[in-house]
Amino acid sequence: MPKVLISDKLSPAAVEIFRTRGIDVDVKSGLSPADLRAIIGEYDGLAIRSATKVTKELLDAATSLKVVGRAGIGVDNVDVKSATARGVVVMNTPHGNTITTAEHAIAMMFALARQLPEASASTKAGKWEKNRFMGVELTAKTLGLIGCGNIGSIVADRAVGLKMKVVAYDPFLSEKRAVELGVEKADLDTLLSRADFITLHTPLTDATRNILSAEALAKTRKGVRIINCARGGLVDEAALAEAIKSGHVAGAALDVFETEPATDSPLFALENVVCTPHLGASTAEAQENVALQVAEQMSDFLLTGAVTNAINMASVSAEDAPRLKPYLELCRLLGAFAGQLTQAREGVLRKVTIEFEGQAAALNTKPLTAAALAGLMSPLREGVNMVNAAVMARDQDIDVAETVHDRPSEYQTLIRLTIETDKMARSVSGTLFAGSKPRIVEIKGIKVEADFAPHMLYVTNQDKPGFIGRFGATLAGAGINIATFHLGRAEQGGDAICLVSVDEPVPEPVLDMVQTLPLVVQATPLAF
Repeated sequence: MPKVLISDKLSPAAVEIFRTRGIDVDVKSGLSPADLRAIIGEYDGLAIRSATKVTKELLDAATSLKVVGRAGIGVDNVDVKSATARGVVVMNTPHGNTITTAEHAIAMMFALARQLPEASASTKAGKWEKNRFMGVELTAKTLGLIGCGNIGSIVADRAVGLKMKVVAYDPFLSEKRAVELGVEKADLDTLLSRADFITLHTPLTDATRNILSAEALAKTRKGVRIINCARGGLVDEAALAEAIKSGHVAGAALDVFETEPATDSPLFALENVVCTPHLGASTAEAQENVALQVAEQMSDFLLTGAVTNAINMASVSAEDAPRLKPYLELCRLLGAFAGQLTQAREGVLRKVTIEFEGQAAALNTKPLTAAALAGLMSPLREGVNMVNAAVMARDQDIDVAETVHDRPSEYQTLIRLTIETDKMARSVSGTLFAGSKPRIVEIKGIKVEADFAPHMLYVTNQDKPGFIGRFGATLAGAGINIATFHLGRAEQGGDAICLVSVDEPVPEPVLDMVQTLPLVVQATPLAF
């Protein structure tokens, strides 16, 4: 039974989901980092909000951990790079609080436009300063969206409903999607020069950090108002404060800050600035939604292998997971086969190509490629799995390519893995026999049909009389029983392949004897 730790406050309904699905779950919120490290090794999954910090040190202690589930969008509190290196899936819940966060941005825009917080404080203080708080209408104003993804697109929809003109900057926004949303796609400088209001809805990355810098703020039109309900660090707070003091920026509304909890900021002393303590996702509906969503996602992964909303690996839907399972195993085994045959003397691995034919060509191939890479690299490096295999390949400058063929295939399904080093190339192909049993059908272009077995011996030899007898006698003399025996050749008298499964691992002395037999070119033990 998989075991999950919930280390931040989650809805009791989320806890019940884990238990109903057959997950052993513990709820221990408020643990110190040291206390959390002391127990994390017991768990397969860790469910968090924003309080728990999933650091490299914590991951090093999490020897059994397979998945971290973040109830919310941001994963700033998770060392995703270290999690990936350890093969731990990191999931978030990007859709559970999108409406709530978008509504908060709209609310902040209204509050800023009509100076609601200041007017409320003044009125409660017994004043009646009707002439002091002169606001602006939103109708017919231009809203500049920096980021038009899940949340930004909802803000765009609400703004269009308010009869605002919307200009969006997002490198991933297509022209077609912009038309569907009723927004104008523009570059950043154009947005800055035209917007009356600017709202940010983008993750914090190296590319977006301080996207509203002093230089960018200088390009905005005088009287612009800035709203940030996305991530602290997107706006240079000191530069924004100066721009407000100078009168160039009319005001700002911020729900997020460079340092949180934010107890001090140059913006706090400014009257025309609205600040809230990271309330974007703080509604009862959103808190419940993300908690339930992360519980379902983690349960699906631990029980079926389904991967939803993962930050560091390809998604596999709950519906696809059972169908993909035999294909994932086939890809892993093909990779392991090629990886065990790739010796240092054969050069540095440069390229991996995975080809899909027949039924395999209609599947979600991203996880299949990840499985093949994991199998390929496992004999070469420890701790490789589907999560980190692609990253490790990239770190080693290995080019990975996928090819999906729609041509007719000799087999109902066929997957071919080809590896290339700076000295040679080798391919191995496989299919699923009876719909679920992985089988090798081709090696280096030579037809060889063989099931995978725990212990195998791969031999390349010259196709001449006498080899089979000497080879069989050598294994028999060493007391090694042959379970299955498969042969293939390129042409009569040319290169040949012998692939046998044996009942036990072939000892090194016996392997040496096989390698010295006449006609033998290479002999390599395999384990699956």
